[in-house]
Amino acid sequence: MKNPLAYLSAQLDELKRTGSYFRLKELESACMPVSRVDGKDVINLASNNYLGLANHPKLVEAAIEATRKFGAGSGAVRTITGTMAMHMELERRIARFKHTEAAVVFQSGFTANAGTVSSVLTPDDHIISDELNHASIIDGCRLSRAKIHVFPHRDVAAADRILTELDSVSAQKLLITDGVFSMDGDIGPLAGLAEVAERHGAIMMVDDAHASGVLGRNGRGTVDHFGLHGRVQIQVGTLSKAIGSLGGYVCGSQDFIEYLYHRARPFLFSTSHPPAVTAACLAAFELLEQEPERIETLWSNTRYFKAHLKERGFDTGASETPITPILVGEAKTAHEYSAALFDEGLWATGIGFPTVPKGKARIRAIVTAAHSTSQLDQAAEILSKVARRMGIGVGAAGA
Repeated sequence: MKNPLAYLSAQLDELKRTGSYFRLKELESACMPVSRVDGKDVINLASNNYLGLANHPKLVEAAIEATRKFGAGSGAVRTITGTMAMHMELERRIARFKHTEAAVVFQSGFTANAGTVSSVLTPDDHIISDELNHASIIDGCRLSRAKIHVFPHRDVAAADRILTELDSVSAQKLLITDGVFSMDGDIGPLAGLAEVAERHGAIMMVDDAHASGVLGRNGRGTVDHFGLHGRVQIQVGTLSKAIGSLGGYVCGSQDFIEYLYHRARPFLFSTSHPPAVTAACLAAFELLEQEPERIETLWSNTRYFKAHLKERGFDTGASETPITPILVGEAKTAHEYSAALFDEGLWATGIGFPTVPKGKARIRAIVTAAHSTSQLDQAAEILSKVARRMGIGVGAAGA
């Protein structure tokens, strides 16, 4: 019988031809600065474990204790029997941390964005979105069926012009941006966009996935970083990166969060977090409050590593955060470079089209608070040595 999915094999062959094909690497240890991957120990610059909390003893202990007390799973979606007392405690804790009236936890950061955007807008409404916003925002915009207006990356004036043209429209308007952009590591111009949103009566939304635990006091994100409390109606964050566990959350007014309880489809139709995950997240927020020095170490390591890369002639683009792209040009080059780095003991991901534009492929390195300076020294040396050997861009001119 003819295989009706045979066309997918042809598409895989095309990915192999263009150098975009990849094989999943298997992590065989905890997510550590030096991790065991595919049978070898490598410096890990590929994870989002910004503060090193994914294997912190307090999170592990909290997860074990919650499992012993409440079991392995919650048993249902939140609206049936799946709302445990600890779920509500976590949402209250997040709301206090973010200085908002309320918060709701989703099963992932992706569903937090997609579920929120798609539930608060109708086909009559308008979305004004940065061209480099995360895929979860893009999917949420499409699911809402609202009219989508894309403005050039970080261009506040362009967003203002779009909203000016929509001033006579009575429908809802949502202005949305990433707080930190995941591929380039630059920070969204939230202060300017919030001002534009206020001027035109638009809803202001920020996805702070890569700013949660990284920017602002104790990691409160870009709203705190820019001093915009009360001026951003929808804040999205993640529990899967700096928080060290799993999930996403949305913060805002009490009525807004209760509306999401009733209308956000990922919330309504997905089983709630198991006790272990919920307890680990609660422990992580305790650590953010008690150990702000973790964030200071993260930024100290970031500055140290970027200075090393600059000395070696690498192009890290517009990065302002621990997300450090090393631009190499074509996707095939990025993937070959990544594979060669791994062979030398460095795990750093190659990223190309369609995740980033053609011609702007890169290695994405992410520094964490858990890395030592000697590990970062070694990583920079491996990057330089392999770049020289492969004749890759300005990196080949390094030490």
